[in-house]
Amino acid sequence: MSAVDWYLTLATGLFCIGAYGVLARRNVILIIMSLELMLNAVNIALAAFANFMPGAAGRGTFFVLFIITLAAAEVTVGLAIVVANYRNHRSVQANEFSEMKG
Repeated sequence: MSAVDWYLTLATGLFCIGAYGVLARRNVILIIMSLELMLNAVNIALAAFANFMPGAAGRGTFFVLFIITLAAAEVTVGLAIVVANYRNHRSVQANEFSEMKG
């Protein structure tokens, strides 16, 4: 296996673990952590492609920085929603967020 294959295998494994965490968990904080794991797996894959593909210098790094910024914004908004719901209901379970439907 080449070096890119090892990075992509790692990224695939992390993404699958994160997807399982999103689908199987009910705790909103664990769901947000799983989403972060999925975004970091994508960052690993993009960084691997940026380093090992000829003519792609800098392109993958730009997308990695963009995803890191997106992840920071997602955590900020997600945790603000969790804190607001916890103040009202004293729970962080996803199935109790029914007030947000609509």
